[in-house]
Amino acid sequence: MCHDRDARPPVPPVAGAAGQSHGRAIVLTAADGNRLSAFAATAETPGGPGVVILPDVRGLHPFYRELAIRFADAEVHATAIDYFGRTAGTGARDDRFDYAPHIDKTAPGTVAADVGAAVAFARTAEGGAANSVFTVGFCFGGTNSFNQAAKGHGLAGVIGFYGKVRDPGDEERPVEQAPSYACPVLGLFGGADPAIPEEDVEAFRNALEEAEVKNELVVYEGAPHSFFDRRYEQYRDACQDAWTRVLGFILE
Repeated sequence: MCHDRDARPPVPPVAGAAGQSHGRAIVLTAADGNRLSAFAATAETPGGPGVVILPDVRGLHPFYRELAIRFADAEVHATAIDYFGRTAGTGARDDRFDYAPHIDKTAPGTVAADVGAAVAFARTAEGGAANSVFTVGFCFGGTNSFNQAAKGHGLAGVIGFYGKVRDPGDEERPVEQAPSYACPVLGLFGGADPAIPEEDVEAFRNALEEAEVKNELVVYEGAPHSFFDRRYEQYRDACQDAWTRVLGFILE
């Protein structure tokens, strides 16, 4: 698991980000006909940037619904997706939902199809009429977010929080997919995350540099996996810096 059930995203350090935006549950349809749950929050002004949020293994957890609202507060349209439309339908789920057998049935192609539906939605008037779209993902979603750079979505950039980049069990390891990336990459990692040693981050950086993909990979010394959580006062500086880098990457 990435974030625990009580985790909530930090507030972005920007003027006006005071929780004034609202979101709504929606259902999207991917190109292969799959129907998937999603949650959308749009900024006050149409146009501008949008993000598609790729959650951790639990899918559309409250953390990611609130994160979409936080992005909208920061004038970025946001749509968070669920991974399990093909295997669990689009109905509501609670903390008793056993995500493990469903995450095992996901595949890079189906994740990309669902992301594609959210990217298309973000570009519509209902989704905010975004004129540039990014992905941002966490853990499982972080790895998948990186790889959306190679999936033909026409993205302006991809962002990953603590996504594994050279897991030997991953058929599409980002360190190997990097030469196919077609947009800039922002990666944010915890220096005390045993699942992603710093040498893995450096291998990813080298792969991106060799492929001439613009990138910024940041390792927060002493921060653990899933440090991006407003309850973690000891990682407040890392959270604020991460928000600043994410919004700078999107809004530049």
